[in-house]
Amino acid sequence: APRPDGLSTWPPAAVPRPLPSRRCAEAVAGRLGLERIGVSELAQTLGAHEAWDDERKCHVLDEDAVLDAMEPKLGKGGCVVDYHACELFPERWFDLVVVLRAGTEVLYDRLRARNYADSKLQENVQCEIMQVVLEEARESYAPEIVVELRNETPEDLEATLSRVATWGEAWARDHGTG
Repeated sequence: APRPDGLSTWPPAAVPRPLPSRRCAEAVAGRLGLERIGVSELAQTLGAHEAWDDERKCHVLDEDAVLDAMEPKLGKGGCVVDYHACELFPERWFDLVVVLRAGTEVLYDRLRARNYADSKLQENVQCEIMQVVLEEARESYAPEIVVELRNETPEDLEATLSRVATWGEAWARDHGTG
């Protein structure tokens, strides 16, 4: 039976500290009975990094290697992809794109607590103010599959899970699997 694919994307600290993105995506995947694919973890496993970015203190993703590794699973359905960007993924891969958001005050406090360098902290807050990830999602995917949700508290996470579960049930009915 066909199964949906979803993308959970977020600014780096849009998910509360006690609810890291991995747990949020795992909760969504678990609620829908899907597999979570963490892009950062996959890249680490594959050694799919082009370089190290000294300014941001992170690896530069080898997008081609990661996409090649993901293609077989995403073509079959049944996955939730977890990453902080979305424009690199083909539109055909996803039935739903969830953009998790947090207010700039919350975002700033989370990044400060994670000891982000001032330049990286300011860049992330500016990206949230400018809605960079949300705009990328809107430009990369059909508007009817892009959903913006708040994720600042455990209650927000529960609301996200409820909304995604409702969507999953409707998707299953529409595709004759529910």
